[in-house]
Amino acid sequence: MCQQCDDLNHLFDNNRAWIARMNETDPDFFDSLTRTHAPEYLWIGCSDARVPANQIVGLKPGEVFVHRNIANLINSSDMNVLTVIEYAVEVLQVKHIMVTGHYGCGGVKAALGDGSPDMVEHWIRPIRKYALRHQDELARLDDQARWDRLCEINVIEQVRNLCHIPSIRNAWARGQRLELHGLIYDIRDGVIKSLDVSICSREQADRFLTRCD
Repeated sequence: MCQQCDDLNHLFDNNRAWIARMNETDPDFFDSLTRTHAPEYLWIGCSDARVPANQIVGLKPGEVFVHRNIANLINSSDMNVLTVIEYAVEVLQVKHIMVTGHYGCGGVKAALGDGSPDMVEHWIRPIRKYALRHQDELARLDDQARWDRLCEINVIEQVRNLCHIPSIRNAWARGQRLELHGLIYDIRDGVIKSLDVSICSREQADRFLTRCD
């Protein structure tokens, strides 16, 4: 068993330096975190280390509830993401759920290839289906543009999946404000943009689902 964490010492040093900076700029910061947890945003993003949710949108710790997995997927069989969504909607009562993909996503690229390690292959299977569904559009693009476009399609499909989730539909039924958004982040220049997919009611969701089918 490892007796020391020497390889992590720089992280502990960084932590202490961060604490000192936070206490200097905002002496009430840590105390305020213990008093409340009321984020308005749920970020569902990719696990990619180059996509730090809070920093990208300039939000402080405590201001965004975050769930991340490979290729920002929302599967009806994934109890992890479903539990996060239910907690965010019913307990935290977030006002916005942002599915945030990114260009250069390795999970999406794997879905464009011939095969991946077993667990990854199982996980990205839905993206392969999206690629097949949009094969005519994707076939007209070069490799980079095809990868970029499938990253966008994947986000839109996840917003579509959100529209089916009972906790979200129930929130709309009881008049709770809740908006779903499809966003994408470009690691090449740091810009995040809307994919012009925003849903804020059951009626809009149903129209969106009908249009996608």
